[in-house]
Order: sequence, then C-alpha cells, then structure tokens
Amino acid sequence: MLPTAHAPEALHQVHIPVMGTAFTIDAPLKVARFGITSVMSIVDDELCEYTRQHYATLYNEPFEPIHKNDEDARARRITAYLNLINLLVNRQMATLRQLPFEPGNELTKYFDLLPETSPVKQDYLKMLRLDPGPEQAALQENLRSRMRPGDLEVNIMTKLDRNAYTRDGELLPDQFSDALSAFRGFANSDLCSAIEFSAGFNRRLYSYIENFEDFYPNEAGFLKKRIILKVSDYRSSLTQGKFLAKKGLWVSEHRIESGLNCGGHVFPSDGDLLGPILEEFKNNRHELVQDLIKVANEALSAKQRPIFARVPATRVTVQGGIGTTNEQRFLFDYYHVDGTGWGTPFLLVPEATVVDDETRQLLARSGPMDFYTSGISPLGVRFNTVRGTESEKQKLGRVAEGKPGSPCPKGYLMSNTEFTERPICTASTLYQRKKLKELDEKGLDTQHVDYREQYEKIIAKVCLCEDLAASSLILNQQDNRRPLKSAICPGPNMAYFSRISTLAEMLAHIYGRINVLNDFPRPNMFLSELKMYIDHLTREVKELLPHTTPKQLQYVENFRANLESGIAYYHTLIPQLTHESEAYRTKMKEDLLELNARLRMLLFPTVIPVVA
Repeated sequence: MLPTAHAPEALHQVHIPVMGTAFTIDAPLKVARFGITSVMSIVDDELCEYTRQHYATLYNEPFEPIHKNDEDARARRITAYLNLINLLVNRQMATLRQLPFEPGNELTKYFDLLPETSPVKQDYLKMLRLDPGPEQAALQENLRSRMRPGDLEVNIMTKLDRNAYTRDGELLPDQFSDALSAFRGFANSDLCSAIEFSAGFNRRLYSYIENFEDFYPNEAGFLKKRIILKVSDYRSSLTQGKFLAKKGLWVSEHRIESGLNCGGHVFPSDGDLLGPILEEFKNNRHELVQDLIKVANEALSAKQRPIFARVPATRVTVQGGIGTTNEQRFLFDYYHVDGTGWGTPFLLVPEATVVDDETRQLLARSGPMDFYTSGISPLGVRFNTVRGTESEKQKLGRVAEGKPGSPCPKGYLMSNTEFTERPICTASTLYQRKKLKELDEKGLDTQHVDYREQYEKIIAKVCLCEDLAASSLILNQQDNRRPLKSAICPGPNMAYFSRISTLAEMLAHIYGRINVLNDFPRPNMFLSELKMYIDHLTREVKELLPHTTPKQLQYVENFRANLESGIAYYHTLIPQLTHESEAYRTKMKEDLLELNARLRMLLFPTVIPVVA
C-alpha cells in the first residue's frame, strides 16, 4: 500500500463555489490574496472577454481583442482571461507580502480572516503577543513565507457541450465543441490550479483531457493542473474517477453537493439524502482512493509516464445549504470532510461577488416564500431563483407585447431539436413562436387549465446566457449593445441571510465569531434538504397522475424508500449533534416525525392507477 502525500498546511476551511456565469467571474481578484479559494465559470467566453477588457483597462495592462470569429476564439479568450487574472493575483500577493504588520492593512487582514483552528493563525496570534525584537521579526518573516493565495479554480458544466459549426454550416471537429474548447482554454493557461467538472459525465470531454501534459504527475508526483469532480453521490465519484484513472488522470477532490439545497440548477437524486451520502464517503473514502491509485498507476505505467510514488493528497468537501458554524463544525468533526463550500450567503458580500446593487437589495429583502425552484432554465432542469428579478419582468413584458422569447445571441444552452435539425434554445423567440403555434393548433380552449399549464411552461424560459451575465456588465458599466436585465440563482438558504455583509463579517459568521443570520426560524440543513425532496416528489407524483406506467411507479417507490431510509438515518444522527442544544435536537426529532408523516400521506392514501 502506497503512503499518502501530506496535504498543504490548512488555511481557510471554506471556498466560494461557482455561482452563475458572472457572480464569481472575478472572485479571485477579490478574495484570493486573502488565501480564499473561489471558482470561476468559463462557460461564457464573451463575458470572459468583456471582463478581461475591463481589468486590463483598470490595471493598465495591454489588451488585444479576440474576436468571436477568430480562429479558436473561445479557447483563446478563456486562456487570455485566466492568464490576466493569474498575473494580477500574483501581483497582489507580492504587494501584500511587502506590507508591515500594522493594524488595519491588508497584511494583517489576511491573518485576521483565518479560522482560529489554522496553525498559521495560531502563530500569528503568538506573534502579536511578542514584544518588538528579533524573535517577533523572525516569526513575522516565517508568517510571510507561509502565505499563499487561494486557488483560482474554474468550472465547466459538462452538459453544456454544443457542437461548433463554420459560417457555412459545416460541422467542426469535436475539439471545437463548447466544453472541449473551454477546457482547452484552461489547460493552455498559466494557472497552477484545478478545474471542476459538474452536471454529469461527458465521455468525449474526459477522453480529451489525456492530451494535456499538465494533468499528469511529474517525477515528484506534482500535478500542475488538477481535477475536481462535483458529485451528488458516491457512485458518481467512483464511476467517473475510474474512467479518468484508466487514462492515468487523478481526481484531486470529490466535491459533494446537495442535489436540491443548492443554488442554480438542481440535480435531484432518486431520494438519496446528503447525510447518508456523506456517511458513505466517510466509510469508503480509503477504499475509493486505494482503488483509484492502483488503476491510475497501471495506466501511467502503460503510457511510460512517471507513476505516483505516494497517493496524492485527495480532498473530500461538501457544499449546499450550510448556514451555521455548528453545521460547519459537525461536517468536519463527524464526517471528516476537508473543506466546505458556502455559495449563496456570499451573494450578499460585495467584496466577494459580482451582483448589481438592485439585485443584491432584492436578495436582502426577500423572505422564505420568495425563493423557489422554477422552470425558467432552457435546459429543462429546475432552477433556483427569487421572485421579482428584472429578468423576470423583462420576460413577462415581452410576452405582454406579443413578443415572447429572447433573440438568443449567445446560444450556450441550445439543446432542442423539435423543430430544427440543429439545436435551438427553448428560451429563444424562434422556439417559443413555433411551440405556441403548435399549442394553438391543438384547438384547446385558451381558458382551460390544460392550455394554461402548457402555455405557462413554454413562456417560462429565460435567456440565462444573457441575464446571468448582466450583473457583471451593469456593475462594470459595460455595454454589450443588448438590454441588460439581471437574473440570479441563490439557493433556498438565502432566506436566512438578509444582511449586506463585509468579507470579514461573513467569514466571522462561518467560523463562529459572530452571527449574521436573520430572525426567520431556520431548520437544520439536512432537514431543509429533506423537505425539498418531499416537495420534489410531491410535484413528480402530481405530474404522473392520473395515469402512470409500472416503470414510473417503481421510480416513485424507490424514491420513497430512499427518503424513508434517510429519515431513519437522521433519527440515529441526532444524538451526535453535540454542538447543538437539547432544545435544538428535540425540535429536529419533531420535524423529522412531521416530515415522515407528510411523506406517508403523500403516497399511501393515494391509489395511482397503473397503465400496463
């Protein structure tokens, strides 16, 4: 059995996950110099280009535009943007290290933000207690040498992999598809960082990775570029990890995300809940890593490449709905995770995310009933959002004017071929006109509930390519010659955060130094997710009625069984919540009983007619 490589010295316990296309597009420039890792979306190369121009101008860096129709423009835009961000973050760090240890400057802020559990923070506090002199000066230099920026990670939604065509309509080779081009943009960049793959398994993308040297270990086992899998269950990590390992590619982090208690698109499991999933990772983590290292080293050896002499440091992290320091501590103490992701709360932190002022104020004043999963995404997957966005108002205004849909200027979410040979977007004017015409030709009474339901589903879609990018363009005062109306994608956890916060305040909340929650009663994160799954199953059952097939009925029964198993698991977990009060644990038991009753009322009194 191979020994395991030592993980880097712990700094922050939390990272800022990818949010939308714009909300974390420049997060590294805001937080990396304080040691905080964040994730940028690289799905929108046009936004990357706009943002590169903005920061090149701001910092007097040369800017040569890469036009949309230039050769390999998508990959080159992304590479150029990431290289600029990397350059600027490295410059920020160099400046920071030169500062004196004086109250109120960014050098002391770097250390003040760290959690008390960090060894670096402990040495910093020790240094503050020393009198000026050689011992203090030596410790200050030691602290400077241990400073490092947060990682500049990037995200690709693997399902967004539109094929590319020439101007004449000729299909281009696979390497020019959206996902492969975006990946190549990262792979060719200067970054020494990680790429996060989310939203499923893309074989052609994963096969493409083996063409890039930076993803293989050198003689010392070092990986310049690393792979993160964002997964919703253990099986996904094992399946995707083995596929990559067979190519000699290592997964450096398994990033577990709640299927429903998250921001953006939701990818619900078949009723498998986050707690049991974390338990499975906890129990099988060693076996997972040992299985993958064996396969990876065999593949590396067959390719006559250096093998791993030690098992690379492999992280297991979790994100989705975490809201209190006690939940944070429990995830570390009980499940032994290596880190957590806090996304939605950082939408209220101007120092960390890009959100236009109007939308940020909307988030701050919205309550629990305002956050919901909607049908606005053209991908056909439910999408977390908040009521009252400017994007929604613009969409409804177009409908009222008899002009439903969007012009679809970017087309990243094109996936529908009902009416065309090449995919189009269901939020586009072209699609919605055709779909509404098809609906009218059915001859339904326009006031009938069936007609209204079908009509609402068609017009619900929003141009997320444009509207998720709008905040960045509005805030940076950039004009893309199109109407800018913001959409936003907070998770339901946002209902319990109403305060516009500084970076220091949000980290202090996470690490237990202060509390920034509002007064709305907030259930435990695991029970919040459970309720969302019961709501989701309720909606699924309603859509199946009045008829269903045996296969659909089996799906519902499996879903129910998984939820019941999860409820039983949470009953056994409650005594382990030692950081919580007795009243908290009692309330959690009561909530579990109530949710279990809801689940049974949903299914057992209802006889679902089965169509053979």
